[in-house]
Amino acid sequence: MRSPSPVIASPPGRIPRLFGLLLATLAAVLVLLVAAPTGAHAAEGDPYRISGNVQLDGEPLEGVELTIDGPGGKQKVTTDENGQWKVSVPEKNADYTVTLDEDTLPEGIAVVDPEDDSPNEKDVTVGAGGRVSVNFFIGEGERNVTSFWDQLIQRTFQGINFGLMLGLAAVGLSLVFGTTGISNFAHGEMVTFGAVATSFLVGASTLALPLWIGIPLAVVLSAVLGLVLDVVIWRPLRRRRVGTVQLMIVSIGLSLAMRYTFQFFIGGGTTQLPYAAAPKMSFGPIQMSWIDIASFLISIFVIVAFALWLTRSHLGKATRAISDNPSLAAASGIDVDQVVRVVWVLAGALAGLAGILYAYYLPGLKWDMGAQVLLLMFAAVTLGGLGTAFGALIGSLIVGVLVEVSGLWIPEDLKYAGALVVLIVILLFRPQGILGRRERIG
Repeated sequence: MRSPSPVIASPPGRIPRLFGLLLATLAAVLVLLVAAPTGAHAAEGDPYRISGNVQLDGEPLEGVELTIDGPGGKQKVTTDENGQWKVSVPEKNADYTVTLDEDTLPEGIAVVDPEDDSPNEKDVTVGAGGRVSVNFFIGEGERNVTSFWDQLIQRTFQGINFGLMLGLAAVGLSLVFGTTGISNFAHGEMVTFGAVATSFLVGASTLALPLWIGIPLAVVLSAVLGLVLDVVIWRPLRRRRVGTVQLMIVSIGLSLAMRYTFQFFIGGGTTQLPYAAAPKMSFGPIQMSWIDIASFLISIFVIVAFALWLTRSHLGKATRAISDNPSLAAASGIDVDQVVRVVWVLAGALAGLAGILYAYYLPGLKWDMGAQVLLLMFAAVTLGGLGTAFGALIGSLIVGVLVEVSGLWIPEDLKYAGALVVLIVILLFRPQGILGRRERIG
């Protein structure tokens, strides 16, 4: 019988405090980065162009504001004395959304299009020629204004949906930290991998498999990725007794390597998965497509199945035991290496599924999409309680709702920063998290 490996114990509460301090510092830095102007926006000298006219009964309207969103970031433009506007964009064969701000129209005037529920918003594609025009039909009419409470209900539902997706990824991140002590900064790239694999399997220019075959295969490939990372990188480092700080640095390097590998293969643009533009259906104040409904139901089903596995199965109970006390679990006969291997497989599968659903939620697949939500995953894990799977789920739901609802009061570009500010405040008053306690749950 193999004797358990010696484990060097850390002072009680020291690791969670250090981890919480690190997360608070990273969150504060991200808030500053998000709030500061960056070079991510399109530049004046970009080679491609979107232009158009805004006229009322043939007469130009001056001073009307429009927002163009797509690759290169958001741009705002105002019509000139001829009712014309134009912006430069960095990519062709890419999708953009042009939104006219009806508040800048003259009194009693609205965008009119009986066949369109959102006539002030148009989706366009900059084709091979690198030019596209967008014109708006303006006339007398009544503006459709959504009440604050309807917006609150819609955003709350979107936040719950986003929180469930975030929870799928955060649960795996929490399990890895609880069983190995690794703060895996490459977990965001494991999220991206699921979407990239799906695009390769179901994309029209690649294998073009049916969606019901491609998505499960992408989840399986994500699970294989988790296993490969453990076998090739993490298990050898564990056997060499590498410290947690060194492991964290390795994970940061792995994150950068994977991220730029994705960029090399799929480019810097945005790729849409099949059915991403499914039409919206109205359920009272809530609007959602069948993709949103499927995402919601899949997330709930997987989370319930995972909770049953964690609380009822032998492996699940062993995972919880290792999270609570690895040395005691090893002394009681639990094969720690085997359980950790299973945890990495589960973490990869959950992260891959979260990436697929997130690509539909945005919508669109980008090479750095996982990195965009990495700190939100850490925020959810820390908010719920370090190393607790159920705490990570609760934290994810809170972060998801905060991110979406905060958009009612702050600019959309800052909504992620708002959630991280809340994280900093909570860490100051309850650093152990919501479910953080001596006897962990989950």
